Amino acid sequence: MPEKFELMQNYPNPFNPKTTIKFNIKESGFTTLKVYNILGKEISTLVNSKLNAGTYEAQFPNSPTTNNLMSSGIYFYRLTVNDNLISTRYMILLK
Repeated sequence: MPEKFELMQNYPNPFNPKTTIKFNIKESGFTTLKVYNILGKEISTLVNSKLNAGTYEAQFPNSPTTNNLMSSGIYFYRLTVNDNLISTRYMILLK
């Protein structure tokens, strides 16, 4: 069982074509993991459900269509649990 809420740095970073995002949640709750471009536009929702406490990982991009529409640059990913635990990190796509 994780001891704390934690959003880890994606690996690999920079990435092309895919990367893995790992995170820990200490308590069960409604969890979202979203990816945004540098302008703040939502690109993808990787997690949007109630999760039990534990360690999880998500692949990004989660579809070939998303990958084709993305250009090289900086993207942000944000983990939110129960609307009060929030953590944001950035990643770099190199094509």
